[in-house]
Amino acid sequence: MSNAAIDDRRSIQKSYHPHVGVHLRDMFAARVLDGQTAVVTGGGTGIGLAIARALGRQGARIVIASRSQEHLDAGMEALRESGCESIAVSVDVRQPGDVDAMVARALEAFGRIDILVNNAAGNFICRAEDLTPNGWNAVIGIVLNGSFYCSRAVGRHMISRGGAGSIVSILANYAWTGSAGTIHSASAKAGVMAMTQTLAVEWARHRIRVNAVAPGPIESPGAARQLWPTDDAVNRITKTVPLARWGTAEEVANAVLFLVSPHAAYVTGEVLTVDGGQWLGRGTFGFLDLGTTPTSEPGS
Repeated sequence: MSNAAIDDRRSIQKSYHPHVGVHLRDMFAARVLDGQTAVVTGGGTGIGLAIARALGRQGARIVIASRSQEHLDAGMEALRESGCESIAVSVDVRQPGDVDAMVARALEAFGRIDILVNNAAGNFICRAEDLTPNGWNAVIGIVLNGSFYCSRAVGRHMISRGGAGSIVSILANYAWTGSAGTIHSASAKAGVMAMTQTLAVEWARHRIRVNAVAPGPIESPGAARQLWPTDDAVNRITKTVPLARWGTAEEVANAVLFLVSPHAAYVTGEVLTVDGGQWLGRGTFGFLDLGTTPTSEPGS
């Protein structure tokens, strides 16, 4: 995306929200992650790359991990352009041995891991009755099993060095509501949410904070081809968002940055939803357009 296009998008966002970016610039004026190392799975593209870039700009040394060498190459180029110190590691998070090797490579390069972002995911729309066992296992393997394997491996390192660290997992806002066509993904994400809350309690004594971010509709060319391939689908989804727009990968990254930063030092076991209010629904009177519909109080 060109700089002009990015500026245009930011101008549009500020027309909705005059303070977009202002508070984050103030809150993170200093490089609050200097000296820390962050591992981001699925970090070569999309939301994962935005997260890696945001953490790197705050001083963290970045390890991006992915099964795709193409994604790793593109991610490394983007991080170099952003001035981030980073390495890339090929990993299949479904394989515990691969995950252990990823952690070993990160420690070899940077000596420690302070932050883990479980972002690796797989998803596709499918009716439950049509979903094959292989399709189910593929998504459960990446999202639920992979998030546990990564959290376990990094958590053991954090505990062994005396504790302290932060883990954030990327969920979806249908993890607690359900959504048609997402039986595999919703089940996996709900499992990760339960894992997040459980680890938050269990590892608090080690000063390891464990949280999650649940995005709603997010601009993402890769996901768009699979999940919302038509303009009609995009328009219908947009109508379900009270803020009347899609979010950006950078907005998800900002949420992750807050949760891993010292500003969230008393936050653990939480799910921060970034969906423009979508999951809340429109309620009984959602059909009303309060921007044009006259209202009056009883007795007026």
